[in-house]
Amino acid sequence: MDQIKIENLEVFANHGVFPEENVLGQKFLICATLYTNTRNAGKTDDLTASIHYGEVSQFIDTYMKEHTYQLIERAAESLAEELLLHTRHLEKIELEVKKPWAPVGLPVEYVSVKIKRQWHTAYIALGSNMGNKQQYLDSATEALNHVPGCRVVKTSSWLITPPYGMVEQDDFLNGCLELKTLLSPEELLDALHQIEQEAKRERTVRWGPRTLDLDILFYDDLIFESETLCIPHMEVQKRDFVLKPLQEIAPYKHHPGTGKTVLEMLAELKKEEI
Repeated sequence: MDQIKIENLEVFANHGVFPEENVLGQKFLICATLYTNTRNAGKTDDLTASIHYGEVSQFIDTYMKEHTYQLIERAAESLAEELLLHTRHLEKIELEVKKPWAPVGLPVEYVSVKIKRQWHTAYIALGSNMGNKQQYLDSATEALNHVPGCRVVKTSSWLITPPYGMVEQDDFLNGCLELKTLLSPEELLDALHQIEQEAKRERTVRWGPRTLDLDILFYDDLIFESETLCIPHMEVQKRDFVLKPLQEIAPYKHHPGTGKTVLEMLAELKKEEI
């Protein structure tokens, strides 16, 4: 990915643990590497096709002056998020906040915090087989689109599918969506659980009836496992009610573990069912 760099932008702001730092203020140096695709701007000479580094510099200066944080870690995190949310064409940022006058009691050029943040692409499965199923799925999609740092890009159609597992219950309404997010996988899982709770989801019987079920299928090309989360979803290749709607919005998405596309996984599943 192409880069636009802003090096050592001087900003006078009021960040620090000590009260005098918050009152008197001090100089900070900001370095930002903006990751984007400059091809279109390079071919057309059109500024709107690229990132306006002058506007970004002004945004950094204003944001750092209008906010006060104790930690430069917090200043860097908040600034990176705001830049990603409000800068057109910006996909990823590498941001360093330098503090030349850091009160360490020893000679030092500066202390800094350097972070990398970016937009991620996640695919989410949605399901409901209680109450007004479509309303639950529509409301969940809208709620997810309003989670800070999340943008719903595409949604599949809603498909009626038989229940999964051995529990007798009503048919499901299932679908998938593509999500751009600044959240980490764990943060995204927490957001999905919160939306489920707002729909009065109860986890009493495995594969049992539910008002709303939200699962992370893929998160970029990440392979990750913890006590509470497995990415890719461990049964994505076994579930036609996931693969069918997923093929509508991402037919050529590759499983990072097997390399197979959604279309290939669905075709193999259909063969097994014959």
